[in-house]
Amino acid sequence: MEIFRGISELSRNFRSPVLTLGNFDGVHLGHQAILDLVIARARSLEGESVLYTFEPHPRRVLQPEGNLRLLDTFEQKVDTLEALGLDAIVAEPFDREFAQVTSERFIHHHIHECLAPVEVYVGYDFHFGRDREGSMRMLTELGPHLGFSVTVVPEVQVAGRDVNSTRIRELLGQGAVEEAALLLGRPFCARGEVIEGNRRGRTIGFPTANLAPETEILPAPGVYFGHLRCLDGDSKWQGKSLPVVTNVGFRPTFHDGRDLVAEAHVIDFTGDLYGALIDLTFEGRIREERRFDSVDALSTQIARDVEEARLLLKR
Repeated sequence: MEIFRGISELSRNFRSPVLTLGNFDGVHLGHQAILDLVIARARSLEGESVLYTFEPHPRRVLQPEGNLRLLDTFEQKVDTLEALGLDAIVAEPFDREFAQVTSERFIHHHIHECLAPVEVYVGYDFHFGRDREGSMRMLTELGPHLGFSVTVVPEVQVAGRDVNSTRIRELLGQGAVEEAALLLGRPFCARGEVIEGNRRGRTIGFPTANLAPETEILPAPGVYFGHLRCLDGDSKWQGKSLPVVTNVGFRPTFHDGRDLVAEAHVIDFTGDLYGALIDLTFEGRIREERRFDSVDALSTQIARDVEEARLLLKR
């Protein structure tokens, strides 16, 4: 898959491009419904499937006080899109100057002149141009005059509610990782480097890989089961999927309670993961985080958590 940092960096013309547009935070089931159509149509036309997106997220620029937390990093998004079979991403640098581009110029210049799609597919809630003035009606009316068809893809629903990134953030904030996975189409995954912690886990028989997350969101405090996968090419564990029990929380037993941390104990594992870039999935919640009266009581509970995780992962 090719990545271009904006239309000014395009080094070639796309072949019969089938285009979609948007931020695609989390690349959830709603996004995947659009991408499935785009990729299938591009293949049938012997063309290329293209996503035109914006980096950073426009709300980061226009509403910095909103403290928007994204579901994935740009690199995670790229990995997901590539796995789905997308051919190219054009990631437009978004700043306040770009935010002043009118909807008419956006359609005529950015879409028609620079990307030259034959077909465009967008989500039902997509808006564009200065002050989000561009509507689906404008796009569907202008598109055919400029040589491309426009299809508005309806919302995807799960359990009677629309699938969207906001809902997924809310579920993660409740620790409902299994419900979030239903909307994402895969388990939620945090990415980051394994860093050295205070090594308390080793002293009680349960060493942990301490995550310095690049991902901006962690699930609510609690104990989860899932998998750890090393992404570094120079690690002997690269590409391996290892079962884990992960504690997300403030370590109340040790009175550390300032920063939310994620510590993953790799089940039946002996090795060193320090410095490795990892993906850490959250596939189910075992229990909430709580304070224990003693380190022995904590150790006993962790042993129970590991056994429960082992059984759940086998299922």
